[in-house]
Amino acid sequence: MTAQLPLGLRWPRRQRFEHFHAGANAAALAAVQMLATQTGAPWVYLSGTTGSGKSHLLMAACQAAHEVGRTVQYLPLKNFREHFMAIRGIAGSQFIALDDLDALAGEREAEHALFDLYNRARAEGTALIFTAQATPAQLPLILPDLRSRLGACTQFALKPLDDEERRDVLKQQAALRGIELDDAVLDWLFARYARDLGALLDLLDRLDQASLAAQRRVTVPFLRAFLRETGQPSH
Repeated sequence: MTAQLPLGLRWPRRQRFEHFHAGANAAALAAVQMLATQTGAPWVYLSGTTGSGKSHLLMAACQAAHEVGRTVQYLPLKNFREHFMAIRGIAGSQFIALDDLDALAGEREAEHALFDLYNRARAEGTALIFTAQATPAQLPLILPDLRSRLGACTQFALKPLDDEERRDVLKQQAALRGIELDDAVLDWLFARYARDLGALLDLLDRLDQASLAAQRRVTVPFLRAFLRETGQPSH
């Protein structure tokens, strides 16, 4: 379940520390950077809603740990619902990232496996980082000892960027591509398209290519036609 994959597939290009727009999450970013690159740094537990940047920071940490020569394993638990016991097979890595702990909460055997991994990692000097939508105190865990272990991590509740911050990021990223996004385009986009920053930046990449191919500015009519022609979901 943790077979090695080509680096480019494992750690998406945009999910790097330099592409993380911290906003109110600067302390969390600094703690994750330290954990990824320095031995002995405190373990980190990130909580937050979808779109708050949890997986982005986890992927960025894996990439950074790899770049300083550490062996890395990443386990997206929501994709392993029928294979939680793969946790028992994790061994030999210096940096282990476990995404979406919510998925195994309430699964007794999986919780025991995670508890054992935690203790083994502590004994072996392995670095661990966790994410979940809820804090350890809020997770519906069966094992009190596991809750206690997770609660001992350095915890951060990530806050999504607000609309104004997202608009600023989009303007900055558009400017780097030579695209001018005026307020009318952003107003239309934010009223009708998903506001997750990752989705917005992916859309910006596609708009960049489309506007260059068409030799047209990104205007509301161009954006409307592009979303209609490409079947992109909008509200």
